[in-house]
Amino acid sequence: MEYNIKNSLLNAAHAVADADALLITSGAGMGVDSGLPDFRGREGFWKEYPAIANMGISFEEMANPQWFESDPHLAWAFYGHRLNLYRNTTPHLGFRQLLDIASSKKYGFKVMTSNVDGQFQRAGFNADNIMECHGSIHHMQCINGCGSGIWSGHAIEVEVDETEFKAVGELPQCSCGGLARPNILMFGDWGWDGSRSGEQEKRLQNWLNTIRNNTVKLAVIEVGAGLLVPTIRMNSERFADICDAVLIRINPRDFKVPQPHISIPLGGREGIAAIVDLL
Repeated sequence: MEYNIKNSLLNAAHAVADADALLITSGAGMGVDSGLPDFRGREGFWKEYPAIANMGISFEEMANPQWFESDPHLAWAFYGHRLNLYRNTTPHLGFRQLLDIASSKKYGFKVMTSNVDGQFQRAGFNADNIMECHGSIHHMQCINGCGSGIWSGHAIEVEVDETEFKAVGELPQCSCGGLARPNILMFGDWGWDGSRSGEQEKRLQNWLNTIRNNTVKLAVIEVGAGLLVPTIRMNSERFADICDAVLIRINPRDFKVPQPHISIPLGGREGIAAIVDLL
């Protein structure tokens, strides 16, 4: 296994060095090395939120917009806690290493992530190069669909009573006076405003069209994308296929990848560092 990993790392380093453009795709595993939870499985989620465990609510049940209607103080306890956590988390070194590599490419780079934490922006990636397919906790929308659109949540502060697990004080509001919610695609979410993510997707697609039309050598580095919600994995494989690119999948558990792509069975920070050491 050690020999295979070494060969995979050498092949990955060669593919990255040889590429003229880089597409970085990531799931929750990208943030684990920064100390962020990935909510893997019911027990993992409950370990992070024991108060929710006491209520017997799963992540899929909690990450549902219906709570903003039925129990907004609980909804904002959950999302307010996550907002504060993400604001106070420093991205690990792997983010900077990827940015350094990506910034050197002749045809540039893009990022596609299912994470809503804003860690790529905090690490110095230009927001115009990022597509957040599930939205962002740092942006808000009205639960009433009043037409106010999406706005930055940088000024929003949410205090959470962690004993009762309730948001205390005034809850975030829309300019219309209605309750605000994060612009995140939740489970069973028919009210999500996807316009911001849609514009990001257009920029990504236009760039990929340029890559394909000019037969640019592209490398795709996927980090920490799991099987539970396979959006990132499916798109990584699709983009690699349509652009005739090499896909490098970095994942300590779900590392299998179609041939002739490259599998790196390591965590995000370790896998990125191992490739960088060989460049």
